Amino acid sequence: MIFINCEQGTEEWHKARCGVITASKFRDAVETTAKGKPTSKSELYAAQVALERISGLPCDEVFNSWQMRRGTELEPKARMEYEARTGNLASESGVVLTDDRLFGYSTDGELNDDGIIEIKCLASAIGVLQMWRDQDLSDYMHQMQGGMWITGKKYCDFVMYAPQLESVGKQLYTQRVERDEKFIDEMVDQLLAFSRVVDKNESIFRMKEAA
Repeated sequence: MIFINCEQGTEEWHKARCGVITASKFRDAVETTAKGKPTSKSELYAAQVALERISGLPCDEVFNSWQMRRGTELEPKARMEYEARTGNLASESGVVLTDDRLFGYSTDGELNDDGIIEIKCLASAIGVLQMWRDQDLSDYMHQMQGGMWITGKKYCDFVMYAPQLESVGKQLYTQRVERDEKFIDEMVDQLLAFSRVVDKNESIFRMKEAA
């Protein structure tokens, strides 16, 4: 495990993640169609990572949407709300890489014991409703289990922060997810296969044309 101490969103943080398959994209990376073929999201991400390895520049900066900026602005408030509600102190952390530097994770907060937190500040009203109604974390499971795999932590507290619900006392939704070794083992196998696709794409980009 390699730890890079940097603040999220800074130039150093983006540089540390560049060319790395990151936990926030693990679900896209391993996603397949009904026929077992990579989805368009998986193919796009494999091409982006290959380009980043060559250029040294992050491909996702152009997709820095207002939703992402909103999440960045609200995240410190969400962390404070979580700490006040649970009594757990969540310290900001940098980027953690696997020893081979192929995979990385940036936690939204590292707890004093064996836990991490993953904060989501959903902009979609239906997304907020569905979380409170269904309590379904399947969209975020790869990111959370991936974070636990890379950091070696035993649990992840999922935190949804929706300040628009403060008047009814539902601005904070939390759910604890325990480390799932079976899920992680299967995911890692899929991620290694994805990494080989990235290697192939990088080789194509670097291949010299015949004279």
